[in-house]
Amino acid sequence: MIEKTSNRIHQLLNDSGLLSFKKMNNEPFVSYDFSEETIFITGAAGSIGSGIVNRLLHCSFKQLILIDNAESSLYYLIKELELQNHKNIGFSILDVRDKESMEWLFKAYQPTLIFHAAAYKHVSLMEDNPYEAVKLNVFATKLLADLAIKHKIKKFIFISTDKAVNPISVMGRTKFIAEMYLDALNSSDDTIFLIARFGNVFGSNGSVVPLFIKQIESGKPITITNKKATRYFIDKNKACSLILKMATMPKLEGNHFTFNMGEPIKIIDVAKALAKIYNYKTKIKITKLKVGEKLHEAVVSENEILTPTNDKDIFIILKKGNSRNKTIDIASLNQITPNNSVSEIKEILASYI
Repeated sequence: MIEKTSNRIHQLLNDSGLLSFKKMNNEPFVSYDFSEETIFITGAAGSIGSGIVNRLLHCSFKQLILIDNAESSLYYLIKELELQNHKNIGFSILDVRDKESMEWLFKAYQPTLIFHAAAYKHVSLMEDNPYEAVKLNVFATKLLADLAIKHKIKKFIFISTDKAVNPISVMGRTKFIAEMYLDALNSSDDTIFLIARFGNVFGSNGSVVPLFIKQIESGKPITITNKKATRYFIDKNKACSLILKMATMPKLEGNHFTFNMGEPIKIIDVAKALAKIYNYKTKIKITKLKVGEKLHEAVVSENEILTPTNDKDIFIILKKGNSRNKTIDIASLNQITPNNSVSEIKEILASYI
């Protein structure tokens, strides 16, 4: 078991491209036919957004509109794509929370397919900034979903997280509420809402692995929160490949999906693997779990079950028994303002769980 875990960590490290001295093992690109689709990608300059972009470049598409409000990140993505001389790609610097701007964008480009990857994802940051988490993770998702129905978009793919399962954090709870809202919209005759729920993207911007590498390269102790803490990890290339594959699958029994990520991995094992690779002798420093963090994550709740699909790496998440998707009333969230205290906002979010 120890050797198997070690091999998985090394494979994830190789696939991540974080170690410049290691040869990166790229998953082969699959070409899908999106030739009739005008595709929106929100959070296009982020880890998952840019990963989806890079895979779509190997597909046919009518038009690709890349949306982000991170100026520098989007600029670098533009420069990267310019070097590859790709056509029919547009870029838009705007905030997906801006109703007027998004309404204009929908009217101007008339998208048929949306990958919604824009989100605030850092657990500890969102614990201190719940108002911003609600605005982006919930209300921006609602705005885009409502516009998708209004404009009769074919498919809307929402990038979610395992932290939305039995959530205790602001980030997880806002994602949970967004999932519930989209689930309830799947009675729409014109738009299919698909939810992709998966764990930590190994090596993504701001995640724990780049942090460990930075600590090692700067000669500082590697810090982890708890010796027993585990996480589900998935390689970015694999995640993005499965997201595209999921988007092209025929209509199935459910609209909620997760991916094969293997067994959870102890974070301390990742730290030890990196220390060994770098021949780093400084001790690992144990801190403590931060507010909102769990010791272990899960991909389904006790009210859900996993059902296999024809693809061994993609599973449908179904509700147990006869439970149906119910319309969620998020009216109380509308009452949240910057004047509310952090504890008041957290209490409102907790009432939805």
